[in-house]
Amino acid sequence: MKIEILGPGCQNCITLYNNAAQAAEELGIAAEIVKVQDFKEIMKYGVMSTPALVIDGVVKVAGKVANKQEIKDVLKG
Repeated sequence: MKIEILGPGCQNCITLYNNAAQAAEELGIAAEIVKVQDFKEIMKYGVMSTPALVIDGVVKVAGKVANKQEIKDVLKG
């Protein structure tokens, strides 16, 4: 599983990254978690508001910092 955090690297982006890492770990999911800070790459997803959470190429959350439970719900499908 690939989890991408889209955003310029602000505190909200860092918090979302940490929440995603903790959620995946708590669920026992092996995930590659990467930060995407290049605005050209972010625009490829059609995201206009960051931070955003992308899982396996699909935008799941945009424009807010999802908490750990929200991310767990998304990861569980």
